Amino acid sequence: MAQHPTHPGGVSRVRRRALLGTIGLMVLVALAGLAAYLTRDGRSTSETPATPSSSPTAASPPASPPEPRTPRTRPRDLPVPPKTRDPIAFGKAATAALWSYDTRAYSQTELREALHGWLTAETKYADPASVDKVVPSPALWKEMAANGQFATAKVHEGHFPHAFTQALQDDPGVITQAYVYAVTVSGRQSIAWKGSPAGGAESRSTTLAVQCRPDHPCALVGVMPSVAP
Repeated sequence: MAQHPTHPGGVSRVRRRALLGTIGLMVLVALAGLAAYLTRDGRSTSETPATPSSSPTAASPPASPPEPRTPRTRPRDLPVPPKTRDPIAFGKAATAALWSYDTRAYSQTELREALHGWLTAETKYADPASVDKVVPSPALWKEMAANGQFATAKVHEGHFPHAFTQALQDDPGVITQAYVYAVTVSGRQSIAWKGSPAGGAESRSTTLAVQCRPDHPCALVGVMPSVAP
């Protein structure tokens, strides 16, 4: 699902990107409190580095006219965020939503707005621009829709990055300001289109910033620019 969208941004957009970068630094270097969370829930983090995600690309249409076959996968509804206070569970659900789309069922605008609904209501932390980057541009979506293209995602695992857990152990109090967690998720994205319901698939990984305040369900802060192992 290669995207080359342009998202004109003013000062507010630049500030949001800078803010996400700051949050990312906090997440990977200075946030804390996660050690207690892991101890309470009995979770363990993965030490296996995640493979950087490759940029998804729109599948090329068949060279010959597509066969009049109906894809095995039926059109899906727009993604709705789960009500959970578990950052890993939320991160896995958000990743599946970000890696999935169905040009047969809804428009690019509808998908983008639905994904924005996953973002935290605290606008000073939310970074919608990072979410928009994983949604195909309107022009690319139109091309994909002409071929009935859709993608499904299968999440294999999610974990707190090692640097994140180490930083939290070193300073178990900083996280109480924003309650933003780093979650790295790996899995597989499958793409299919008219005439080729089998399509193709690729392994992917991503790191998300997730906000989980104690008195509120988790919400997405943004998509980190690189994968943290």
